[in-house]
Amino acid sequence: MARENFNDLQVFVIVARERSFTRAAAQLGVSQSALSHTVRGLEERLGVRLLTRTTRSVSMTEAGERLYESVGPRLEEIEAELAAVAEYRDHPAGTIRITTSEHVANRIVWPRLAKVLPRYPDLKVELTVDYGLADIVAQRYDIGIRLGDRVAQDMIAVPISGPQRMAIVASPGYFQHHTAPQVPADLAAHDCIGLRLPTHGGLMVWDLHKDGQNVNVRVDGQWTFNSSVAIHRAALAGAGLAYLLEEMVLEDVAAGRLQRVMLDWCDVFAGFHAYYPSRRQSSSALRVVIEALRA
Repeated sequence: MARENFNDLQVFVIVARERSFTRAAAQLGVSQSALSHTVRGLEERLGVRLLTRTTRSVSMTEAGERLYESVGPRLEEIEAELAAVAEYRDHPAGTIRITTSEHVANRIVWPRLAKVLPRYPDLKVELTVDYGLADIVAQRYDIGIRLGDRVAQDMIAVPISGPQRMAIVASPGYFQHHTAPQVPADLAAHDCIGLRLPTHGGLMVWDLHKDGQNVNVRVDGQWTFNSSVAIHRAALAGAGLAYLLEEMVLEDVAAGRLQRVMLDWCDVFAGFHAYYPSRRQSSSALRVVIEALRA
């Protein structure tokens, strides 16, 4: 294939990934008709249909899916390397996209990067709060931040916090009308505030440990949120028992706004890690962000 046709491959990959000529055209800043003409020309040169178009959707044929799976990652690698080489001209530049949970965004990412970014005016950070285990390659993130035991093995992982621990808490007002639970079975009699996970649409299981026992409790209650910050607020208001990171509630426990229960069932586990694909390690912009988070 002639060199000039690599642009056509890039157009095909973006349309296939977005499943839409409209979104791809907006991303590339060109017209839908121009993209359609480019893809049609590529199909004619290859002699196979790559995309199936309807008035409402775009889907890949078997040949299109094979081309997308093989060529897409390679084009991303080329883009990443070209960006990394360009950074040698002067200093780190470009946008680093990060996905993490709300608590980590507020307590780790923001305070650490806020001190560093003013030194690099051409470096930008796009921070997305997401409780799902995002595929950072497929969703085009540069960095994901998750607990250490949830990081895929094919990623480079950098610890950015010490070990973590969960806490089960409720307000003093809640315990005026409820007996404090002592063992996991007692939680069935309580209003437990749930966290809805986007990955599979289910509620987060309360993972409890004691003396070698591992108990996964599926709790129930009047309130369910998709944000740990909202759960924290509801617990302070007396809505029920909350299962939160210990560091989120220590100040409230010390001040008497929340009371902690079942402390012996909340074990220590691996802390937060920033992770990224190995092919991105050559980016100086990425290195600046990782070093700031590592602090």
